[in-house]
Amino acid sequence: MSKIRVLSEHLANRIAAGEVVERPASVVKELVENSLDGGATRIAVQVEGSGIGLIRVADNGEGMDTDDVLLAIERHATSKLREDSSLEAIATLGFRGEALPSIGSVSRLTILSRPAGKATGTRAEIRYGILHAVHEAGCSEGTVVEVRALFGNVPARKKFLKSGRTELLHIEEVIRNLSLGRPDLAFSLEADGRKVLELPARPDFAQRVRDVFAGAELWLEVDAPAEGEGPAVRGFLLQPDFSAAKTSRLRLLVNARPVQDRVIRHAVTEGLQGFLMKGQSPAGVLLLTIPPGEVDVNVHPAKQEIRFRRPQEVHRVLVRAVTEAARRYQDRARDEIFTLRRPEPPGAELGSSGVHRARPAVGPRVQPSLRPVPLPSHPLYRGERSAEPAPVFLPGDEPFAPAVPEPEGPPAQEFAGLKLIGQALELYLICEREGQLVVIDQHAAHERLLYQELRTGYLRHQVPRQSLMFPVTLELRRGQAEALIENGGELERLGFGLEHFGDETWVVKSVPALTARIEPRELLLEILDGLAEGSSREGTGSIPGRIDHLLATMACKAAIKAGNRLEPEEMLGLLARMGESDFFSHCPHGRPVFRSFSAREIAQWFKRC
Repeated sequence: MSKIRVLSEHLANRIAAGEVVERPASVVKELVENSLDGGATRIAVQVEGSGIGLIRVADNGEGMDTDDVLLAIERHATSKLREDSSLEAIATLGFRGEALPSIGSVSRLTILSRPAGKATGTRAEIRYGILHAVHEAGCSEGTVVEVRALFGNVPARKKFLKSGRTELLHIEEVIRNLSLGRPDLAFSLEADGRKVLELPARPDFAQRVRDVFAGAELWLEVDAPAEGEGPAVRGFLLQPDFSAAKTSRLRLLVNARPVQDRVIRHAVTEGLQGFLMKGQSPAGVLLLTIPPGEVDVNVHPAKQEIRFRRPQEVHRVLVRAVTEAARRYQDRARDEIFTLRRPEPPGAELGSSGVHRARPAVGPRVQPSLRPVPLPSHPLYRGERSAEPAPVFLPGDEPFAPAVPEPEGPPAQEFAGLKLIGQALELYLICEREGQLVVIDQHAAHERLLYQELRTGYLRHQVPRQSLMFPVTLELRRGQAEALIENGGELERLGFGLEHFGDETWVVKSVPALTARIEPRELLLEILDGLAEGSSREGTGSIPGRIDHLLATMACKAAIKAGNRLEPEEMLGLLARMGESDFFSHCPHGRPVFRSFSAREIAQWFKRC
């Protein structure tokens, strides 16, 4: 007697249900997708007992006659695939014909449906995989599907479910995600008689995003038209402050289908390099529209994962789209914070950038540790190479700020419409602009500017270097020495002059000029440790991730610190450089550089409105 036998239809359906029906939210997903494929414009979902007691999905779609209702509960019966080749270009959300028979095998299922033009509808009742009754019934046009006593015949499945609140949250998530793909349709969710979600039809996709994310600020608008067979990208990303370590905050839809895809997530994260702190993930929603033949949706039992035919092209398009959106944000932020012109106070002598020059560096007026503030007159902070030979410094010496003309009259307290009020807590610059209070983190701002200087110099092979009068000797561990040998060319390009002195001993003869005030041994050992351990940081454009990490480390070390007290001229110099920079809103590690507070927000703090 043969050991292999064909499974009964009932048992096969129960096995299929194990893949399709994982939890109540899985049932809601399959039924709502059927409603969407059926042309519905309104979809109402009701649940009781977090979906275990009842799931009811009602729509106003095209409906089914009696023959179609009976076919719908048969396995692999579908109206969405007419021929074999259709599987290669699926445009509908469902296509396998497994959902209803699988759901019916683990529940008491009722289908009530009436197509347009028919006087009566059809009611079919299935109890745990067995058809009990089919008859005519009065009903509205469209379809109503009720699922009761889910997993009633497989109680062991209930043990794997979470709390009722968690299961309801999963159902909410399904409806929110599907609604993002069709903002022109209305969705609602009622749980135990209480309205949980009400998502009206929206002509504007941005408004649907606000509905889903509870009024969160839409930070970056991503919009890239399709090129050839590539994807068109549309979506919004939220402020990094809204982001969380959980990647579920980034909702992805491909051809209106909610999916999970590493290619898309990686591209978005790479495009937001410099905006996200370590451990943060982007939040928002992205819709990709791509020819159906360019994506395979038949690779996952629940159709949650997909496979692109040309993933590298999709990745490239997404990185470019997100990067361009970030660039537009920088331009907008600059316009909001800095105006193009400012009135010149009488008797004021201005530098080339329209900012008062600092007073001569004499006496105790400016602390030596603050000299690297990027004053407009200092060539090292303008990305320029000085024509003069670089002066020689002893290790640990401070580079001096050049003497500049004394301004004729009181120091200016304003740059580009941004009025400087002063410094708070020896860390924050407090400014005012047109009904806004602007708070700037001096370390984060300076770090970003130095990073931009170093990055530009690295790409141009023009990082200014500072010779040391007395070379510094380094005794390295084996891992550090190997990292130095492997990355020696890059370190040279960054401005370090290094010479092998035998075994694990190296001599430092020069350092990048921007880091000249840092003890060379400390800086290099930290850099080599980072290279030896490797960096998970993504590269930016033509700069490898490990080098980008070095640039960020060097900028952080060289930037002014919390606790450094600044003179007004130094603060204005910092503001001037921010206004000139292409990227100033976040430090290279992703921390925000500034925050703005409107007069209304401040009034609300004090209950004045």
